[in-house]
Amino acid sequence: MTELLNKQKSSEKNIRNQGDKLVTTGYEDNDIAHFNNENGPKERQFVTALARGLELLRCFGPGERYLGVAELARRSGIPKPSVSRLAGTLVTLGYLDFSPTLSKYSLGIGVLSLGYALLSNIGIRQIVKPMLQDLAEYSQASVSIGVRDRLSMVYVETVRSNAPIGTRRGVGSRLPIVNTALGKAYLAGLPESERNFLMGQLRMRDEQNWPHLEKGIQQALRDYQERGFCISISEWEKDISAVGVPFQDHDGNFMAFSCGGAAFLLTKDRLENDIGPRLVNIVNSIGGNRRQNRT
Repeated sequence: MTELLNKQKSSEKNIRNQGDKLVTTGYEDNDIAHFNNENGPKERQFVTALARGLELLRCFGPGERYLGVAELARRSGIPKPSVSRLAGTLVTLGYLDFSPTLSKYSLGIGVLSLGYALLSNIGIRQIVKPMLQDLAEYSQASVSIGVRDRLSMVYVETVRSNAPIGTRRGVGSRLPIVNTALGKAYLAGLPESERNFLMGQLRMRDEQNWPHLEKGIQQALRDYQERGFCISISEWEKDISAVGVPFQDHDGNFMAFSCGGAAFLLTKDRLENDIGPRLVNIVNSIGGNRRQNRT
């Protein structure tokens, strides 16, 4: 697995050790958590200027090519004067481009090169892709691999059938953890201590709906222990259902596989008795889904 993923894993361990001092920043799923320098991480190796620059890059989402200083400031919680200076530096380095006509910024080619380097080093993608494509065609759905980024899941691989129906999200798309098969499978595969910590952060994000969301997560955990997979029936999207299976690679990185598509094709019975077992077999074939009571 890539050095970048290992660094992310190390960073997540550092965050977990901070307990209730966790501070999330940046723009994610339209939920903006502002970075507060006074209450933020105090580690000697934490460089605030670098963190803020990276937060600006996180502000851009799918279908959003240009963002101005005001919007970058709103999404990142960084003051406008600082945004201007940081954005100028990122333009110089090639991570942002600036449009004089629009007076707005867009992601630069430097970001693409980093993303490509990351994806190309997730070796499991190429190993398993033919099997994922076969399942996609068989199920007339999409089959994906996702990893966690903060409080969301992000596709690092996705293949789809030729069917004109179902989900069409590509690599880089974000999904919630709490009400998707991909996210719940990811939770099911974590050691108990890490899962409890992450669920605590998810609870703080949506206190009002947490009792309902937690009920669904607990059912998913039981399903995983009994069957080796988790299902989601029209939870996140009304007409989409899916099945998910957790996976841990040889470097200890956690991720999840999912197969999702039109609910009228992926019925609960078909997910439980056909697609779910097929996805489990794929994950087992690459050495994953070692089902156990993780502690």
